[in-house]
Amino acid sequence: MSSLLADLGLIFFAQAPAPSEAASAVEVQSVWDFVAKGGVMMIPIGLCSLIALTVVIERAVSLRRRKVIPPGFLPGMKEKLKHAQNDPAEALEYCRDDGSPIANVFAAALRRRARPIELIERHIQETGQREVLKLRRYLRVLSVIAAISPLLGLLGTIFGMITAFQTVAASADALGKTEMLAEGIYEAMITTAAGLIVAIPVLICYHWLSAKVQKLVMEIDQTTLAFIEELAGRPAAADEAALPRPAPARDRPDDAAAIDAIDGIVAAT
Repeated sequence: MSSLLADLGLIFFAQAPAPSEAASAVEVQSVWDFVAKGGVMMIPIGLCSLIALTVVIERAVSLRRRKVIPPGFLPGMKEKLKHAQNDPAEALEYCRDDGSPIANVFAAALRRRARPIELIERHIQETGQREVLKLRRYLRVLSVIAAISPLLGLLGTIFGMITAFQTVAASADALGKTEMLAEGIYEAMITTAAGLIVAIPVLICYHWLSAKVQKLVMEIDQTTLAFIEELAGRPAAADEAALPRPAPARDRPDDAAAIDAIDGIVAAT
């Protein structure tokens, strides 16, 4: 009996396909194999990933604090203004040489230093808005890529499903062979996974860079506000110092002599 069961087992396993052979048709061997099984929609998804990587690296380098708000800019500006007195040409040249966003905002205030404070604030606000747009450059690209990558993956999956069902419908041997349909669905789902793999990190990087821009803008705003207050208070203090001050009563001999003369007339009468 035992020999008969052994013979039946050998016959059964000889007829069954080897697991390695069954899995080899759908197993992903490498990254290139993963891309190739995803179909043609993997091309735009791959392009989106390359564009997003380029933008993230460029913005991460450009939004470093020392490039937006150089650490030595504010002390240098105060030193220039201390020696500039009424001529801000040297301070303007200092801002142009620096070229950072905060330097451009300060230059807008210095060009209109003699104007009313309301006009200075308006020009600073306009310049600040332009600098914010420069800081947020290409961030919209990341937002678009994070939105369309899953859609491209879903579109690739739909195309793959259509192809899989067409293959099963056109095959005369497809009846009862679910592995043909399963293989097509498996390959079609690769594009959805690829789209999500691209979209999730890009979305995280977008919000990280947006928060970084917001923090830098707030710091520029605080620094500029303090600069405006100092710029507005300096001429006022100078004008107040230039006004003639009335001399104390003890320092006015003419008034004292007049008072003594009036007292003598009153006493004589």
